[in-house]
Amino acid sequence: MKTIKIKNRLEEARQALVSFMTDDARVEAIARAGDMLAGALRAGHKVISCGNGGSMCDAMHFAEELTGRFRGDRAGLPAVAISDPAHLTCVANDYGFDRVFSRFVDSHGLPGDVLLAISTSGNSPNVLKAVESARAKGMNVIGLSGKTGGELANRCDVNIHVPWDGYSDRVQEIHVKIIHILIEHVESELGLDA
Repeated sequence: MKTIKIKNRLEEARQALVSFMTDDARVEAIARAGDMLAGALRAGHKVISCGNGGSMCDAMHFAEELTGRFRGDRAGLPAVAISDPAHLTCVANDYGFDRVFSRFVDSHGLPGDVLLAISTSGNSPNVLKAVESARAKGMNVIGLSGKTGGELANRCDVNIHVPWDGYSDRVQEIHVKIIHILIEHVESELGLDA
């Protein structure tokens, strides 16, 4: 890859971030989502996260930063990503791929828990079904979406939308930044930051 192409990709990433962060409503949505997470964890509830492909990796990263550590030592926080291969393949085989996340939420979700639903298109059927299950369980829902926000945008208590119409990698890069900010916000709100 020539250096000019590399610089173009970096510039594209910068533009996506600047476009996202200059909208105060999006920044406020991150704050509201962080407050929702902190409130649920303070009250003894847990966070469940889900997504497909790279978004599953982001869901796993989010959960491990809460259960493990982010920047400093602190007590672990209850979070789980729906990523167990045995669960995913069992449910996909028995019920269909569109139920792999909702079946987990049906089994483990409790009123007051929070679902972090990640979909760069905002239209992933299995993520949308997880949101339906979370709603039925009395859970709160935070969405991370991209492009136009898709159906996910209207089904969440808080949707954090990255308005990028290009490839999903730019959206996912902003999602990772949002995830880190959410974790830092939770730690600060719970008095766990050093």
